[in-house]
Amino acid sequence: MDGRRTYEFKPVNQLVFSDDFMFGAVMREPDICKGVLELLLQVKIDHIEYPASLAETHGWQTDSRPVRGVSRNVHVSERVARGRNVRDSERVECQTYKIESIGKRTRYYQAMIDADSLLKGAAYSELKESYIIFICLDDPFDKGLPAYTFERKCREDGSVDLGDKTHHVVFNAEAYKEEKDPGIRAFLSFVRNNTAESDLTRRIANMVQAKRFEQTFVNEYLAWNLHDYDVRQRGIKEGREDGLKEGREDGLKEGRKEQALETARILKRTGIDAALISQSTGLSPEDVEAL
Repeated sequence: MDGRRTYEFKPVNQLVFSDDFMFGAVMREPDICKGVLELLLQVKIDHIEYPASLAETHGWQTDSRPVRGVSRNVHVSERVARGRNVRDSERVECQTYKIESIGKRTRYYQAMIDADSLLKGAAYSELKESYIIFICLDDPFDKGLPAYTFERKCREDGSVDLGDKTHHVVFNAEAYKEEKDPGIRAFLSFVRNNTAESDLTRRIANMVQAKRFEQTFVNEYLAWNLHDYDVRQRGIKEGREDGLKEGREDGLKEGRKEQALETARILKRTGIDAALISQSTGLSPEDVEAL
């Protein structure tokens, strides 16, 4: 697979933790995020902050859609983390499809984390320890490991560490049965199979269920999907009609209307209120009622 997906609208009541939008929403809940990071990093976290600068200043977006992953500053407990009382930076992303160049993707995210610190006036020596974490449903390296950890060491002498304090970890939910840690194994199983078998995963499952009925979440999800589809369709149509300016706008409007009607049909089948459908799709109440 080359990482490209055809557009598919998933009804709100079918969203699971590993879906892009749901993952981002749930991981922005501090208690859930703290539990997941403590489990995956095996450290005790004092508290978490969600900096706006990484997403807003640098515009971390993919395919013109809002950022899928979650960025935060993690304050590690000095008592547990062997004397460290530093602010670490984290970037966590969940991938539901196999992607190419995952190494270059981590390189980009690392650059964004470091640039944010340096733009605030920090010296190179003051750069904090950082982690880039991917949680993948499928094995990105096809080696059957439940986790792949990458740190920079000397090729000629493995005992020599570069000391840049960067850690890139890719978790492979497909190989959850191979994971020795019971907590991480239960979490990866939940990501892969959507079956909650631990206290943490049951808390996540409950949060997912709550989000499905949260009106603000539903509104944002519908707007996100419509924007995503609109951008994709505009790119496709402009590519096919390059140089044919006349009629392009009519074609785009017609395409948006057809997509809005299709989206409204799906939403209506899920039982969402007609007024909300009208507001989210831009269709008139009459159009929605006529479906």
